[in-house]
Amino acid sequence: MNSAGSIRQGQQAGRELWQAQGDRRRVNVGQTERLVSQVGGGALIVVGLARGGLKGLLAAGMGAALLARGTTGHCSLYEAIGMDTSEPEQGPYGAVPAQQGVRVEESIIIDRVPDDIYLFWRDHANLSKFMTDVVEVTSADGIHSHWVVGGPMGLTLEYDAEIHNDEPGRLISWRSLPGAQLATAGTVRFSPAAGGRGTEVRVNQKFDPPGGKLTVGLAKLLGHDPTSVTRENLRRLKQLMEAGEVATISGQPSGRA
Repeated sequence: MNSAGSIRQGQQAGRELWQAQGDRRRVNVGQTERLVSQVGGGALIVVGLARGGLKGLLAAGMGAALLARGTTGHCSLYEAIGMDTSEPEQGPYGAVPAQQGVRVEESIIIDRVPDDIYLFWRDHANLSKFMTDVVEVTSADGIHSHWVVGGPMGLTLEYDAEIHNDEPGRLISWRSLPGAQLATAGTVRFSPAAGGRGTEVRVNQKFDPPGGKLTVGLAKLLGHDPTSVTRENLRRLKQLMEAGEVATISGQPSGRA
């Protein structure tokens, strides 16, 4: 049986289980989280079948469970702890609550003065030039922006954000707004490096994707580790600021400042 057939069987099994258990199992998983579960589950089935052996079988089994979760919209663990993300409550801001989410911190030294790097980063039109996970950023007023970001298996998420702290030449802080498919908040700081070696650019970011740490774990498995993505983004920023272009693995430029 091919992987597509296995995924369809997993979806059908999830529906049959849901129907057999009737109204005792209600929807308690949000739409975006369900989509992530379906994409991640399908990917795990494909990876598991390709790998084979016991580990492959376990991965495929986990994928089938995730696929059923996404198809039915029900999570037994959520039910057991009284959690429901199908109708998320929104606070005054959509940023990440203190006890939730995943934190990423990375830094790099760039041979340019802080003001230069700050001005480049502050222009929303420049962000997709070095952020590999960003499909598009648009902003009408320079403070509020709309983001489209990519994830594993071609999944895209959208959210609105605002800059809430802006110190020219020193730092930029942002947070997502209510209704965000990806709750996020972070700060980038631009500090003179020791010994006059340019500027240290330090990113502290926290985000809470649909599905929480489960989604992050799946992203890592599928080669979309958030720490590695942030590190690569900073590497690309360094190349843009120092050389005016980003060199690809093959040595060919992929963009210009």
